[in-house]
Amino acid sequence: MTTSSSSNSQTVASVWASLPWKTRLSLWVLSKLTDSARRADGTINRRLLSFIDFKSSPTPTAPVKGVTTSDVTVDPLASSGSVSSSPIRRRLPPPPPSCPSSYLNPASFAYDTVGRKFARKIPAVVVSVNYRLCPEHRYPSQYDDGFDVLTFLDRNDDALPKNADRSRCFLAGDSAGANVAHHVAVRAAREKDRFRVVKPVGLISIQPFFGGEVRVESEIRLQGAPLVSITRTDWLWKAFLPDGSDRDHEAANVTGPNAVDISGLDYPSTLVFVGGFDPLLDWQKRYYQWLKKSGKEAKLIEYPNSIHAFYVFPELPESNQLISQVKDFVASV
Repeated sequence: MTTSSSSNSQTVASVWASLPWKTRLSLWVLSKLTDSARRADGTINRRLLSFIDFKSSPTPTAPVKGVTTSDVTVDPLASSGSVSSSPIRRRLPPPPPSCPSSYLNPASFAYDTVGRKFARKIPAVVVSVNYRLCPEHRYPSQYDDGFDVLTFLDRNDDALPKNADRSRCFLAGDSAGANVAHHVAVRAAREKDRFRVVKPVGLISIQPFFGGEVRVESEIRLQGAPLVSITRTDWLWKAFLPDGSDRDHEAANVTGPNAVDISGLDYPSTLVFVGGFDPLLDWQKRYYQWLKKSGKEAKLIEYPNSIHAFYVFPELPESNQLISQVKDFVASV
């Protein structure tokens, strides 16, 4: 399918024009700094990135809007030994909490804020996994870290409050975190016999970061959209995947020629969120369709006028709407 360059430009321009000025400014700064931080040799200038990655301190004894947070170091011998003193952040809501869930970037201000909202609104004990980052740590480091946290929570009764129901665990993530959550869910389903208490019953997949060698229509049509572009995603896949791999690797193209067959696995019920102005839209819809074809319970919710990572911008009304839909999904499973 082909589209003209003029229509592509009009589409992208309409995306930017539809956003509040505060969101446009944040996205412009974020895009410029992240692009500048990517080096030609495949490494990242993390010192430069630190200028936009504001951290939130834990609040174990001083609740903020009813939510306390604390950092816990995972036993590096939890399962495969792949986690090296990796901390997790627990967000404890007002009672009663319903379940732990795996999330992204524990101390980053935007994600700490969202994690607190989930803890307060669902309510739930929200566990954020501080997984290792590429290109310093490539595939499958991030998947190992996520799985090790599940194992740690299963083997350590004191890791969570007594009223946290570990038999109703929801994995969750957005963008790259949703990719990680999917692969952790697959491994947990394959190795379910090793868990004595923890059971992932649901997966919240928010605009998952998937890809492949073929250029899908949404990637072409939305080239130049905020945050995500072909140039950026190609660089990120190269920084993450094993040397010599292409984007049809099973980690990237979960529905492609090297996809893992999950039809016989006890894969959790899945809620997939997509945005109409996200260049990864078509890959995300393929994921949802693949889940259905594999015989899994899945639901798709689309925000037609939303960009990639829209829900981390609290000034956008869709942000609170998504959290409400997550709450409904957790209650329904």
